[in-house]
Amino acid sequence: MGRVHGRSALVAGAQVVGAIGSSPERAAAAAEATGAEQGFATLDDLLAADLDVIHVCTPNNTHLPVTLRALEAGKHVICEKPLATSAKDATGLLAAATEAGLVATVPFVYRYHPMVRELRTRIAEGEAGQITSLHGSYLQDWLAGENDQNWRVDDESGGPSRTFADIGSHWCDLTEFVTGDQIADVSAQTRTIRATRGGVAVRTEDLATAQFRTASGVVGTVVVSQVAAGRKNRLYLEVSGTESSFGFDQEDPDRLWVGRRAASQLLTRDPDTLSPPAARVNRLPAGHAQGYQDAFDSFVADTYAAVLDGDHPDGLPDFAAGARSARLVDAVLRSAAADGAWTTVEN
Repeated sequence: MGRVHGRSALVAGAQVVGAIGSSPERAAAAAEATGAEQGFATLDDLLAADLDVIHVCTPNNTHLPVTLRALEAGKHVICEKPLATSAKDATGLLAAATEAGLVATVPFVYRYHPMVRELRTRIAEGEAGQITSLHGSYLQDWLAGENDQNWRVDDESGGPSRTFADIGSHWCDLTEFVTGDQIADVSAQTRTIRATRGGVAVRTEDLATAQFRTASGVVGTVVVSQVAAGRKNRLYLEVSGTESSFGFDQEDPDRLWVGRRAASQLLTRDPDTLSPPAARVNRLPAGHAQGYQDAFDSFVADTYAAVLDGDHPDGLPDFAAGARSARLVDAVLRSAAADGAWTTVEN
């Protein structure tokens, strides 16, 4: 993810001052990978440099101390999600950023696909009619093999939730963003398919399912998995309404399905026909594929605009979104631990 952050910083016109690693060699490699001018041996050395924004791309269990140090040093922060490994810590980071008066954001970047903004605009204008249900999935296969391993699998490094915190959080954020309606109660299940990886016991979930109710009473379901063979990064959201339904597939982000009783259509990203909110994050002419890195570039550019101008561009996911996500993950884990009992998402 450091490479993705570094590229977006350079595209936004920033100077990447430095990167840190766990050793001088790794710091030098991190600097080369991110386009940074130099590698720094320690966080203290980096924070002492002349810089404005820190990108925190470290393992999840270090987000809290690293981000707090950055805020205390007066630096604006972009912190990878999950913002923290507990709802309490994420709420504490939100409070620290608010008290410091600094820009602090979390890369829920799927918000930045133009067709997501188009979907959000159409729902806000009432095109769906009454929303009746929300459903979808986020499926990956990168941990499907019995020997597939990553630091995220370790609950000490990654936190008590893996799959839902890592990708279910994106699905929930996207759903709440486009509908403007928050998930209020969940009934969830989690499963660990690979009980051991490389001879080490696994305590984090490989997949999770949840049914939920929103604050306005809409019902929904979601399936998230990192062991779904053949699925690489398939985030799919469908919003069903009495007048129109909408389907967005992250692996086909230039199109938005619009369903109606009389006829359905497939809208293609075209700057000449996009709504103004969608056109604002459009980067390429029609017919030229615009994808994940473009969405990340737009997110970083919006964060930097907030730093430079004191503005808060529409849809910019800040630490409030990160803390909100942590509370949702906490509710899912509490529900799963109680055999799927309905559990309220804390405010």
